[in-house]
Formats: sequence, structure tokens, C-alpha cells
Amino acid sequence: MTGNAMSVHDNVALLSLATITPERVTTSADIDERLAPALQRLRLPSGLLQRVAGVHERRNWAEGQSFDAAAVEAGDKALAEAGVDRNRVGLMVNTSVTRKHLEPSVAVRIHHGLGLPSSAVNFDIANACLGFVNGMTLAAQLIDSGQIEYAVVVNGEDADEIQVNTIERLCRDTATRADFLREFPTLTLGSGAVAAVLGRADAHPAGHRIRRTVTRAATQFNELCVGGVNGMYTDAKALLRGGMQLVMAAWREAKQHVDWSAMDRYILHQVSDVHTDAIVKAAKLDRSKVPTTYPRHGNVGPASIPLTLAHEANTLSPGDRVLLMGVGSGLNTAMMELAW
Repeated sequence: MTGNAMSVHDNVALLSLATITPERVTTSADIDERLAPALQRLRLPSGLLQRVAGVHERRNWAEGQSFDAAAVEAGDKALAEAGVDRNRVGLMVNTSVTRKHLEPSVAVRIHHGLGLPSSAVNFDIANACLGFVNGMTLAAQLIDSGQIEYAVVVNGEDADEIQVNTIERLCRDTATRADFLREFPTLTLGSGAVAAVLGRADAHPAGHRIRRTVTRAATQFNELCVGGVNGMYTDAKALLRGGMQLVMAAWREAKQHVDWSAMDRYILHQVSDVHTDAIVKAAKLDRSKVPTTYPRHGNVGPASIPLTLAHEANTLSPGDRVLLMGVGSGLNTAMMELAW
């Protein structure tokens, strides 16, 4: 069987969205300086991150900061902004790719840090850069079914260790141009944290309605981007090609049920100039309605979509239609429609 999966949400709203931005700024010029021996030996120009990817800087946690503590801080902030009693939260989902260890889950640390009740189900959802949208979809389904009243979806990412390891490896005499190209996307990653609170729309008429989610899988591409704390290895050209095929197949089938051609804002997963321009051209989107955060924040994994939505929130008006669009390594895609 082929095609999309669609979830229609009847009575769910996004009540708040909070972000925590790391204090330390790492520019692409800084990375070029650290890579200077490798660039010279491999006869590669500096400035590739800026010119090819469009990433000029990214954020990293300063001493004393951590991705999971920041996720707790974001969750606290989101609950306060939503005005929701944490004792009424029935679900807390952590969607971080970053983790210090395989077990226990990152979710238990955040659940404890937020002081959530023992009745609040908590776990990790790991699905590369789609994790946050997947977490929101699951939360919306449980709220619609009446099983929970409120949900908190969180994410915290730390790109520091993987970038340090990658730069050290690329500066070895054994590194080749092919190695540099496979690991280049790692250098675009950034750090950050974000949290969202979801609840019943009828109890919160000022909330932002979550209308529907469409997902589609193309898991034959599961080996195009494989990563861990030591490094991330990507076939960038094949990943772009496979990702575009997947997104456009999902987009075309979704058009049979819903018209997304005239949204007020398209919030894409933040990868690079190349990926953004490709989606804008293929789907014939209005480029002025596609905000970007990757030039200053890099690719913050699953946090990228909610981070960009949070940055754009002040420009949105009640009733605006917003489409969240992402692709995750593997490959999977998800599109979620909101009524602001």
C-alpha cells in the first residue's frame, strides 16, 4: 500500500511555545579557522558554510548550560505562558536527538525537572528532525480521544560534541575530500531548546487550532544520513533528491483533500539555502512566506520547526493558516496545519 497517512484533529490547540537560546555563538568563520589545515591540504576554499549552506552562525551551550536543563527551562516557560497547572499534564514527550546515554530516557530527567505528576506518561520519541511534529501529533490524538487534558512536548539539542569530533577528524592527514563532503552537513548543526503546551481548543478559544497532520515514509533511503555523537555521515546529493521526491509525493496526494497552496506561512525544517530553495521551487511557494532561522541558528534538528514558528509568531494574526513542513533522515516527512 502506498500513499499518505492523515490525522484530522477536532479539538486541539497549541497554547504556548517557548524557546531557550544558547549564550555562545559559533560563527562559520570560526569553524573555517579551526578547519584551516584541512582546507589548505584538501585545496578547498573557506566560506563554504556561508556560500553553499547559507549558515553564518549557530549557537552552542556555554559552560554550565546543558541541553536537558534547557529543555526543562523551556517546559517551565511554556507552562507558565499557557497558564496550565502542571498537575493536569497527562503526557510529556521528549523529542531530542541528543542524549547523554541510551537509558534511561531523556524524558525521565525532564519529567522530574518539570515536577510533573506521577500520572503523567513520559517517554522519548526519536525520529530524527521530525520528532517534534510527531510528538505534537501524538499529543493531539490523545487529547482528541479524551485520554489526557494537557501535553508538553519538549526538545533540547547539543551540537557541540559532534562538531568538535568532526573537525578533529577532518584535520587528520588521512581525511579526504570525500570525507569532507560526507561530513559537511554536520558543521551546519546548532544547539537550542524548545517546548510546546497543547490542550483542548474548546477550553482555550485563544489557542492556535491544530487542524491536521499528513505523514509519508520512504524508508528505502534509510542509509543516506547516519549519525551518532562521534559523527554524522551524509550523502547530501542523494538525500536532497530522495527528500524532494518524498515531500512532493506527499504534497501532491494531500492536495486531493486539502488546499495548501495559499497558506499565510510555511515553516520548513531549517537545513540550508539549497534545501529551502528546492522546496520553494518544487511546491511553487511564495518565498516571502517562508521564514528562515538557519542563517543564525543552523540546523537545530527537531527543534528547528518550532524554533522558527516561535520566531515568526509575532508576525502572525488570528486566523492565519500555517503549515509546518519537515523531512527527517530515514526518510520520513510530516506536514501539520495550524489555524493561528
